[in-house]
Amino acid sequence: MDNGKIKVGIIGLGPVGMILATKLKEAGCEVALCVRNEVKRNKIKSEGIILENVIESVTHFDKVYPTIEEMADLNLDYLVLALKTYHVKDVLKSVQELDSDKLSIILAQNGIDVEENVTKVFSESKLIRMVVNYAGNMVTPNTVKVTFFIPPNYIGSIHDTRPDESKLIADLLSKVNLETVHVDSFELIKRVWEKTILNSSLSALCGVGRMTMAEAMNDPDTVELIERIISEAVEVAETEKIRYPDDFIRQCMRYLKKGGDHFPSLALDLINGRETEIDYFNGKIVEYGRKHYIRTSLNLSFANMVRAMTNKNIISRVPGAAGDVIRRILDKGIVNKISSPSAYKNVECFLGIDLGSSFSKFTVIDSNGIPLFRYFLPTLSNDKQSFKNVMQTIATNFKIKYSCATGYGRKHFTDTDMVKTEINCGATGVSFNHPGEKNIIDMGGEDIKIIRCDKDNNVVNFYMNDKCAAGTGSFLVEIADRANINILEMNQLASLSTHDKELNSFCTVFAKTEIMNWMFDGMSLEDISRGIYISIANKIAKMRLDPGIPTYMIGGVITHHPYLKNILNDKFNKDIKIIDSPQYVVSFGAAIIAMNTYKRELKRSEKSSEEVDKILSAQD
Repeated sequence: MDNGKIKVGIIGLGPVGMILATKLKEAGCEVALCVRNEVKRNKIKSEGIILENVIESVTHFDKVYPTIEEMADLNLDYLVLALKTYHVKDVLKSVQELDSDKLSIILAQNGIDVEENVTKVFSESKLIRMVVNYAGNMVTPNTVKVTFFIPPNYIGSIHDTRPDESKLIADLLSKVNLETVHVDSFELIKRVWEKTILNSSLSALCGVGRMTMAEAMNDPDTVELIERIISEAVEVAETEKIRYPDDFIRQCMRYLKKGGDHFPSLALDLINGRETEIDYFNGKIVEYGRKHYIRTSLNLSFANMVRAMTNKNIISRVPGAAGDVIRRILDKGIVNKISSPSAYKNVECFLGIDLGSSFSKFTVIDSNGIPLFRYFLPTLSNDKQSFKNVMQTIATNFKIKYSCATGYGRKHFTDTDMVKTEINCGATGVSFNHPGEKNIIDMGGEDIKIIRCDKDNNVVNFYMNDKCAAGTGSFLVEIADRANINILEMNQLASLSTHDKELNSFCTVFAKTEIMNWMFDGMSLEDISRGIYISIANKIAKMRLDPGIPTYMIGGVITHHPYLKNILNDKFNKDIKIIDSPQYVVSFGAAIIAMNTYKRELKRSEKSSEEVDKILSAQD
């Protein structure tokens, strides 16, 4: 990046960060991105950042990093923090490594006094704040639908110590049609309060009431509330010597009328059970109101309601549909029924999600790898709300530090920090309690996999059945249906038979015809069930299974059809083991990978921080 260009690093690739990254690159800057989420990172690397609607562009980036530490050698001129305020504390140690005499920190964040989070590491003299007046929604991991831009944006040095740097960024963004005005520190405070008042007027209300901005601004009852929230905030601002014109409230209402039919960011966080920035919105207005003995009843009410709804001890007991659903999911999925779910709220936890062809499995573990929560849902379903309910239950009741997705749907799922193949996750899940050389037979809904691990638990080879679904879960379901066998009774029926007849065909169509012939011949359901199992065992026997080492079975099929193991034992003349909770082994392995990745990154971050401390100590 040493080519004379202005060097900018961006941490926080939500809509605000992605739009800034695009425009700064367009303005001729060298832009480096830190994207921890593996899915998003790979999409940006391969396809670039795509902006749609109000702003349309496709921009590619050469430098996209998974960690902040990897940006340390770039010698940045500017570092943009486009993070939610509650994420800043998690990155400060790593961000400290990027510091230099010339580095300026741009805070592209909403809220009052957000710079206080950063001054623990950086001098206030380095800080530049930006007030953005655009917004967008994530359409895909690398695509933002820009919903509005009401120019201008404002930018300024917090203590007027770096006005030239601030003005340079304003000029660059304005040059590429993202009009931005450089202001002094006093005007900057006024613009920060102005934007916070606008955010506070709608965000909490939309979150509590589950309304979009457009819905809130088109209801006379909520419009009255919004106007009174603004009035309270303006009264507080004036005691802080921040003056607005007489028609300011009317201007605010006109501005808010332009808001689209979408949820504000804070409302989305609240609806999805995430932490919110309420302490820097309505909460700050209440705080400054108390300082001057001004009553801010509506701001206090909405701030406290958001805090209460975010409180993990309360949300699972909320009466009504949402609270009841969360409680039922938690009751069904919690592993240790004796332990109180509240015991896990302050424990570091890790999430693995196996998005299989038939079912999606969820596993939450603690930092020792002990399963705390398991749940599954049909994958091929139009009921998206069920998936959201499970994710909200997990977010509400467990302190998830890192997460991993695997399975057929992993590449289309963006709500985890990383993705891994089901081969790696299956091997990791088995190896956690059964280390060493082994074969793993994974029978899923659409395929059968044989995984071979070496003595160090590494996957050295794997084999899969052909593209035909013969012998898989879907094959079992269709054949059982044709034979009028209850799939849940099939295992018991097969165990009552000693018959050894098998299907000649593995094509589902021909197999169904063959089953019909068995039924016409008067074959019992017990014999038909065992015959189907024998056929599947023969299918597996044609795949490579290394002799002389332990063999384990996992997957949803063996969960419900354990009698298959008996037949395979005879086929291979060995004692094949079924792993505990075989349906969840792959999601468990994904959770273990998430845990190990988090611990490695944490250790590396701590080591880097120690090295920085040593350097600083030597300089002292």
